[in-house]
Amino acid sequence: MNMQASFIQILLVFLVTFVAAIDQFSFLESLYQPIVMGPVIGAILGDLQTGLIVGGTYQLMTIGNMPVGGAQPPNAVIGGIMATVLAISLKLDPAAAVGAAVPFALLGQYGVTLIFALMSPMMAVADGYAHDANPKGIVRLNYLAMAALGAIFGLVVVLFFIGGQTIGDTLTKSIPEWFMAGLGAAGGMMRFVGFAILLKVMVSKELWGFYFLGFALANIVSASESLGGSALVLLAFVGFAIAYWDFQIHTKFKTAGASIVNDGGEEDGI
Repeated sequence: MNMQASFIQILLVFLVTFVAAIDQFSFLESLYQPIVMGPVIGAILGDLQTGLIVGGTYQLMTIGNMPVGGAQPPNAVIGGIMATVLAISLKLDPAAAVGAAVPFALLGQYGVTLIFALMSPMMAVADGYAHDANPKGIVRLNYLAMAALGAIFGLVVVLFFIGGQTIGDTLTKSIPEWFMAGLGAAGGMMRFVGFAILLKVMVSKELWGFYFLGFALANIVSASESLGGSALVLLAFVGFAIAYWDFQIHTKFKTAGASIVNDGGEEDGI
């Protein structure tokens, strides 16, 4: 990799991280999700397939994470991006990269807490702008907060990306095999834990049948080599068909119930 290409990659990684950090709290377009960021970072680093695999794996880990009161889960932006960076730059197994990225995700959440703490006094300034009917001042404050958040996220990722490029070979050779195996096992379990958390929140007794149906179909379709590449797409169509059919049935029931008018009778006493 020549110096110019390396500089371009670092710049692109910073810009993508910058946008993803802002999107998480302001744009809310889900661009920051690991399933999106993984392929994008992978394409920048020249390995789209690994980026897609790592992004999907990390997404399964975070899919059930949600803030509860003051407790915040590890940050998905830095965690997902760093998992992809580690997998590609250090040639780590995707599961091991996911496990290794968790400390970076925690660091990212500390950065969010720091920015929010530093910006809290600005609420008084914003109140002053509102009192003076100065919307431009409020807009400037919002832009300042977004830029600071994006810059901190971008700098954290870029610093560790540069460090990984510099000491990558030495680091990977010095890490014991048992430690890498442990990271791989932890990263492999995290995706199932994340999905289990989501099921605990969302699943209902009426939908267990669909869950087992999807699990069985996934195993049946994946067993065929000819369908291996398109298995998820086929299952997505099957799931959409069942969901749309269920929606139509329930809509008809509601419409039929609304059309029945009870005019009462002699026994109603009306």
